[in-house]
Amino acid sequence: MIKSTWGLTKEPFYRNDCALLPQQAEAMEMIKIHAQHGGFSVIVGHPGVGKSVIRTHLEQLGKARDTVVVSFTQTLHTYQPILKQLAESMQVNGAMKDIEKELIQAAYRHVQSQKTLYTVIDEAHLLDMTILRKLRLLFDRFPKKHNLVLLGHPELMYRLSMMCNEDIKSRISYSKQLLPLNDPDLTQFIIDELAAAGLGANTFDEAAIHVIVRAVQGNLRLCRNLCYASLIATCRDHQRLCTVSHVNAALLQPHWRSHEALLKQQVKTKESVP
Repeated sequence: MIKSTWGLTKEPFYRNDCALLPQQAEAMEMIKIHAQHGGFSVIVGHPGVGKSVIRTHLEQLGKARDTVVVSFTQTLHTYQPILKQLAESMQVNGAMKDIEKELIQAAYRHVQSQKTLYTVIDEAHLLDMTILRKLRLLFDRFPKKHNLVLLGHPELMYRLSMMCNEDIKSRISYSKQLLPLNDPDLTQFIIDELAAAGLGANTFDEAAIHVIVRAVQGNLRLCRNLCYASLIATCRDHQRLCTVSHVNAALLQPHWRSHEALLKQQVKTKESVP
């Protein structure tokens, strides 16, 4: 609908080649640097601040001939399935009782072939510390030119900071917390996304952008979703300029309402029933 209305070839706000924002680019650069001497990187942030974009860019590194990336996009809660996925990605065949030894040997073969290894675990805050400790012991025996990258919510760092987990935390070589964007940066993000899809900066009027920025409070994922929903509302209204009325039409959807607002609406509905 959006592409046909504006005559586009790319879908705005949902491109496959999302550019890295400054704090994401810094994290990517540091992850690459620490991979050269055996790194352990932890990237934390609240949902929607851009961790998934970093994971996607790390996975794209695996397309290069000198890089091997093993990415867990869905956290596994037991140790054996993690080993199985590692073995599959590193093309290791063997009995489970020997799998750790085989993985270590495969890692050395990759490094001898001048390759850099990355193991990326998303939603790592759901990972049990006992499993993370086993992984730490395994990767301690890996060669240099490897980086274990954990992506998760801030609670992951809180748990790692406990005294009982000091043996894990002390091995972290790089960590970063991704923060919500401030209003000027979020506005620039919207303009850049429009330009990347072939749309002008005036596709949203100034008031519409102001409402979007205020509603999403620096959250990139919410910004993408609200901008996209607002453009759909604009198309349905047979217009090519997105205004406050179109943004508000998107915000009327229940998932944009707070828990308290939904409860108040439910009470009003019950009161209006005779």
